[in-house]
Amino acid sequence: MTLPGGLRIAVVHEWLFDYAGSERVLEQMLALYPEADLFALAALPDEELMRAIPKRPTATTFLQSLPNVRRWLPYYVPLMPLAIEGLDLSGYDIVISNSHAAAKGVITGPDQLHVGHVCSPMRYAWDLQHQYLREAGLDRGLRGWAARWALHRIRQWDARAANGVDAFVAISHFIARRIRKCYRRDAEVVYPPVDVSQFALEQRKEDFYLTVSRLQPYKRVDLLVDAFAQMPERRLVVIGDGPEMKKLRSKAPPNVELAGYRPTAEVRERMRRARAFLFAGLEDFGIVMVEAQACGTPVIAYGRGGAAEIVRGEDAAQPTGAFIQDQTPEAVKEAILSFEKRPQPDPAACRENALRFDVAVFRERFAAFVSRRWEEFEQERARGTAR
Repeated sequence: MTLPGGLRIAVVHEWLFDYAGSERVLEQMLALYPEADLFALAALPDEELMRAIPKRPTATTFLQSLPNVRRWLPYYVPLMPLAIEGLDLSGYDIVISNSHAAAKGVITGPDQLHVGHVCSPMRYAWDLQHQYLREAGLDRGLRGWAARWALHRIRQWDARAANGVDAFVAISHFIARRIRKCYRRDAEVVYPPVDVSQFALEQRKEDFYLTVSRLQPYKRVDLLVDAFAQMPERRLVVIGDGPEMKKLRSKAPPNVELAGYRPTAEVRERMRRARAFLFAGLEDFGIVMVEAQACGTPVIAYGRGGAAEIVRGEDAAQPTGAFIQDQTPEAVKEAILSFEKRPQPDPAACRENALRFDVAVFRERFAAFVSRRWEEFEQERARGTAR
């Protein structure tokens, strides 16, 4: 099933700064609909993103002109509803929003189909509000009160914005449940795309563990560092940078290497050689865990969220890793020791599991969903006209 020719399509993204998970989804959307126009809150792409997505936005919002929008973006969150509603998409038949914040809030009319692809509802405004406020030091005092009030208003707007979406797509069953909780709406699950062909299978593994992550508090890299402090005979390599780096450096033992940002080629090379890939955070999906398995590297991850859908645990017929039962250093240590006692997962089985999330699978499923919803939308519109 394909879309009829001549349809005017708009794709709406939040911000175009660097080539992260949601930008990989956007890249594939634009490959599916090369004739679509692109809209964004702001666009200041780095070189990697410009290579991946050469299309420039048809329009951005007033956020583009605000001071140091890259650095101060979190402070501009209260302005995002006004900004996204300022985009004029009235000339399009189909609007596809790719959202983890405000993109789904674009205004559309009754003769426009709005497909909302949701990486997550606003985590900091919904179920993770208290965690984010604590981490930002805004959980008490006058500033904390003001932050809670602002997030209360954001939640109200976000719920209203969800009413303007005709059909939701979620990146995992975990996020589909979050959409149901926040918006009382069902969502089709289409897993994000991973270009498995870019990751070479390696059968021989070396004696070190690896994690690759932005060093944000919710990623819980601190749990891995603390666990390896209890296992000085084992080695951990941490690739990534972020606000947690200073804290991690102050506590990292000699057997933990904080490598910082590394080029993509080096990241993939270390992924191929690692004994296992570790992830202790609660992730919406977790593209990096798929990439590790594409290299034939098993994954030991916290067994909730996206990891539970990506990794085949030790009880599976062909396991591709193991699960951490709790977010504590002791649970991380226990999972690693248990993993080492069992027969090691077959690298070929890990790669085969990763193929479930390949680019071709995403394109087929997402295109079929949009085409099916357009057909249903047209039929409903025809019935309304005939009355």
